[in-house]
Amino acid sequence: RTSRTCSIVIIVPILALMFLFYKSQPKVYNKLDYILFSRKKVMTETKTDTQQQQMLRGTAWMTASNIISRLLGALYIIPWYAWMGKQGDQANALFGQGYNIYALFLLISTAGIPVAIAKQVSKYNTLGKMETSFFLLKRILYYMIGLGLIFGVFMYFASPWMSYLSGGDEDLVRVMRSLSWAVVIFPSMSVLRGFFQGFNNMKPYALSQIAEQIIRVIWMLLATFFIMKIGTGDYVTAVVQSTFAAFIGMLASYGVLFFYLWKEGKLKSLFGKQAVHPDINPTAIVIETFKEAIPFIITGSAVQLFQLIDQWTFIRTMEKFTSYSNSQLQVLYAYLSSNPSKITMILIAVAISIAGVGIPLLTENMVKKDLGGAAKLIINNLQLLLLFIVPAIAGSVILAKPLYTVFYGAPDSQALLLFVASLIQVIFLALYSVLAPMLQAIFETRKAINYFAIGVLIKAILQLPLIIFLGALGPVISTAIGLGVPIALMYNRLHTVTHFSRKIVFRKALLICIITMLMVIPVAVFYWLFQFVLSPTSRMGSVIYLVIGGGLGVLVYGVLALVTHMADQLLGARAGRLRAKLHIK
Repeated sequence: RTSRTCSIVIIVPILALMFLFYKSQPKVYNKLDYILFSRKKVMTETKTDTQQQQMLRGTAWMTASNIISRLLGALYIIPWYAWMGKQGDQANALFGQGYNIYALFLLISTAGIPVAIAKQVSKYNTLGKMETSFFLLKRILYYMIGLGLIFGVFMYFASPWMSYLSGGDEDLVRVMRSLSWAVVIFPSMSVLRGFFQGFNNMKPYALSQIAEQIIRVIWMLLATFFIMKIGTGDYVTAVVQSTFAAFIGMLASYGVLFFYLWKEGKLKSLFGKQAVHPDINPTAIVIETFKEAIPFIITGSAVQLFQLIDQWTFIRTMEKFTSYSNSQLQVLYAYLSSNPSKITMILIAVAISIAGVGIPLLTENMVKKDLGGAAKLIINNLQLLLLFIVPAIAGSVILAKPLYTVFYGAPDSQALLLFVASLIQVIFLALYSVLAPMLQAIFETRKAINYFAIGVLIKAILQLPLIIFLGALGPVISTAIGLGVPIALMYNRLHTVTHFSRKIVFRKALLICIITMLMVIPVAVFYWLFQFVLSPTSRMGSVIYLVIGGGLGVLVYGVLALVTHMADQLLGARAGRLRAKLHIK
């Protein structure tokens, strides 16, 4: 009865949300545009928009999209994990192992084309050659359909070998093969997203992500409930259906993207007969785009590659140097990777959204040789990132135990330690996710690749010794060190090229750290005192901790950000209006 009630509580609101999305999407999101930016005309960019306004608009849409998508991707785990019963950790480990390989295949199969498309579209639009952008998209779509088929088939037949490397068996093979369907269609879909990004029109991109995640979660929860609570109770089959949901979600994303192509009158330009211009060399444009794409896939694969190094070394190494059984190591791997990633990826999503929005704008400045504008964008990007990620990590670490309990139940000491370590590691993942694309956006791709290679080499060298001596904590530390070195190198190179003020970045970062510490004090005091009233060992009790403690942290940090005017960077003119309402000078 509890499981059925839980399913109704989760599934019915999601279905209602999908209905509202379908029936009132244009009105709702146009209103959201108006609220966010106080503009009557929001469907097209105007020439009077500054780059800062474009960046804020794009960041708002992409941040909202990523947070909503990641929240849905994290919240589903609560009923999903509960329905798996005693096999919860093993099911989540199996899910995570399959998704790590799947994520790398997505990167390889797209060859970095979406970001490169955004960069190239921005370039040709800046040069007044919009017809070249449409021609480029049409030609690249053909290539990406073929590339998706090639890599989808390869993943399907290479699954047994990759399962062996991961310490898995036939169960993991089934999971990876169910994900190969999504690999087939993802490349062409992501190209359409990159096209909108190149126009600095992030709304269709963002809404396609939200639709994809909603449909995916609906499929996952319905399939898991019917299998585990009504059907056979085979958790492996439930995991297979949960991973196959990625394919179903992408079909929904396709629908949203084509809707906006039609709505904005781009379908005819894209698929209609295109004139041949003597100044356009089709082969040269395609080659140029692929040249731009390859570095993006190399540097963009860092997070997935580091996770795969953990997946391919942790279980096999621990089997040789410890007495753990394979099933015990699967659970330990869940503590190390699969369980924390559901939450940490919400934080990293903000970094990815900020980096993606800044790329076309940085490229535009470099094409115009406006180093001052590029320097300002770099500072704004870093400030936006730190403004969110620093307090988010600090608050999550303090409330780590109730946060973990809400998703997976009360943790033991080892699970909690690895969870906290993974939260702290997010700062390295986030900084890398912002700096690497920015470096490539200013045409420093060779340096970005070299720094990436240095980081991977450091990770590979440290991985086995740290696993042997530190156990499950070893991969977390090797990742932090492996990313820390390229972060420092990329930051220095960005300064060398654009001469942005490192003093301003330092002062902004220091101020953010100070107001974060001022936020941490009342949250920590609340957490310590509230333990005498209610222990954070139940899901309901942990929710109370998160609502009160998290709300207190957001309130304190929000007020301090308004007082110090740090919030102006994120909210623009609305920050001033909020200060006036709250009587803050």
